[in-house]
Amino acid sequence: EIYSIVSKWVTDSSWSHGFIIPLFSLYFINQQKKELLQIKSKTNWLGLVFLLCCLGFYVLVIYAYKFGYFKDIVIIPAIGSLVLFIGGWRLVKYLWLPITYLIFAIPLPTRVYEEMTIPMRQFAAVIASQILNLVKGLEATSAGVMIDVVYKGVRLEPALDVAEACSGMRLLMAFLALGVAMAYLHYRSIWQRLILLASTMPIAILCNIIRVTITGFIYILWDPKYAQGIYHDTLGLLMLP
Repeated sequence: EIYSIVSKWVTDSSWSHGFIIPLFSLYFINQQKKELLQIKSKTNWLGLVFLLCCLGFYVLVIYAYKFGYFKDIVIIPAIGSLVLFIGGWRLVKYLWLPITYLIFAIPLPTRVYEEMTIPMRQFAAVIASQILNLVKGLEATSAGVMIDVVYKGVRLEPALDVAEACSGMRLLMAFLALGVAMAYLHYRSIWQRLILLASTMPIAILCNIIRVTITGFIYILWDPKYAQGIYHDTLGLLMLP
């Protein structure tokens, strides 16, 4: 299962951030190295029970339900159960977040992921078309994930397509992972950490709207070739800072 997950990181750019998630988890553990070294390991047999349940669930998912995502995500509770079995609840107290954090590295099922991107693509298309309409002589109309453009009386073909890569889902997943990490590492009050976490979604959506709008202006006012390929990907990377 780990091999299939890593393969997804390699082949699907939407999940390429998966490589750094385990590194963040290791960093979280290192931050509590002093406390962890002082813990006296105490076997908790409940952890073994949970581990056997995880193994049973894994077999059930494979042969009965055949739903790949549960098959992958069961790795996380299995690791938690193993930690509980080896070190007891005191060890779990320090390691629950580094273990849970690995959920950001587990790719969602393709169908679910695509369905989640559609509303974000439609929203970006609506807002971008409204901004484009501010330009004199330019008329933009959103239809689903497409933006029909008429510039100086000429309809541009093909219409602008807010593709899956422009949905903002990649930014959102990366920002959520980063937000959780920052909220954990910064010793601030709870309300400040919650605001930090809550801000990740609107920031990701805003950045993506900026990206789609700029791409639209480049496509219409400059040259369509600069709105695709390596230029398009570079603009997406510029949204991260």
